Amino acid sequence: MSLLDLGASVLLVHAHPDDETISTGALIAEMIERGIRVSLLTASRGERGEVVPGPLSGLEGTAALTTAREEELQRAAAALGVSERFWLGEPPARAAGLAPRRYRDSGMTWIRPGLAGPADDVDDDALAIAPLHEVVADVAALILALRPALVISYDSGGGYGHPDHVRTHVAALAACGIVGTPLAEILHDRADDGEWFALDRHLATVTAALRCHASQLTVDGSDIVHSGGQREPITTSIGLRVLRVQNGCPPRRAVQAKGGLIEE
Repeated sequence: MSLLDLGASVLLVHAHPDDETISTGALIAEMIERGIRVSLLTASRGERGEVVPGPLSGLEGTAALTTAREEELQRAAAALGVSERFWLGEPPARAAGLAPRRYRDSGMTWIRPGLAGPADDVDDDALAIAPLHEVVADVAALILALRPALVISYDSGGGYGHPDHVRTHVAALAACGIVGTPLAEILHDRADDGEWFALDRHLATVTAALRCHASQLTVDGSDIVHSGGQREPITTSIGLRVLRVQNGCPPRRAVQAKGGLIEE
């Protein structure tokens, strides 16, 4: 049985606007085609994202970029067919009794090509340094409100090491353990213990959604060109692997350090 046959609803947990399309756009389109209700939780507005050179470059580092990325996410999610979107820290993705808050993009630096690490300067309200128990409680609150059959998020390395991606993985895994909901991590390569989906037929849908994130990337043929000039093929194949979660067990404190994730 396919993982996508587990139930009628799925929650995807991502760190920034555009992550949902770049890494899981084709999967979202596939689930929508199968009649699955897809909800999206986004942890930050991507305030520290670099902007593509051109007419939007003046947005970089300004409050206007936050608004632009919110609007880009709204359009991309609509293009993919996402049913509901939520921001981490805002009800219902906020633990009971806590005032709403915004988790800010933590930024990143490149350690080497393809591997990111923490930024040298991190804001006090950044996701990567927010109390982990609070982040976990907020994710768990939304899972309890929606009761999805499956939660999908990054692998333990966050795909390419971005501290917000790693933090999101840790929080989603812990929240699923507390609530008792299965979590599937995103695989970028085939694995014996994972399920692989080749979804080329959704290329047009993914491309349309990618074009909505115009501040962060451009589409050149079958490639994505990122703000820094990095080029990668549009992803239409993806794997999922269910992780073992320990019911009711809160996580140990996780810290993103240069070179990987450590726990203390």
